[in-house]
Amino acid sequence: MLHKTTEYALRAGLYLAGHFGRSPTRREIAKATHIPSRYVYKVLQSLVRAGLVRSEVGRGGGYSLAREPDGLTLWDIVAATASVERICACPLGLESHTSLCPLHRQLDAAYAALEDALRQRTLGDVLRDASPIVPFSPC
Repeated sequence: MLHKTTEYALRAGLYLAGHFGRSPTRREIAKATHIPSRYVYKVLQSLVRAGLVRSEVGRGGGYSLAREPDGLTLWDIVAATASVERICACPLGLESHTSLCPLHRQLDAAYAALEDALRQRTLGDVLRDASPIVPFSPC
């Protein structure tokens, strides 16, 4: 449901949250998070442009969160790396459906629930979650 770039951004953000106070290099982040090296720069630059991450150049430079992990939501990262658009037309393409058709209502409710859940969880929340990882779907 989320683009690969957004998943990579979430991984990078969580890595930086777990190393708050340090400035890991791009290479370190890529290796630790299994983000392909060709993507890690793109992902980090999206987060820098959004003001969520700081980039420090030069010897000893790297990347760090611009705020504490409890001050950054998962939604902040998603919104910085993906164009998030709610449904504003009938997905069936029916001109007679000028208001929310049944499919439109269901899809919009699902998007709203996902957005709400991501707005309520911070990077700090995820770091503190010690529950066992059970994949929802095989990847």
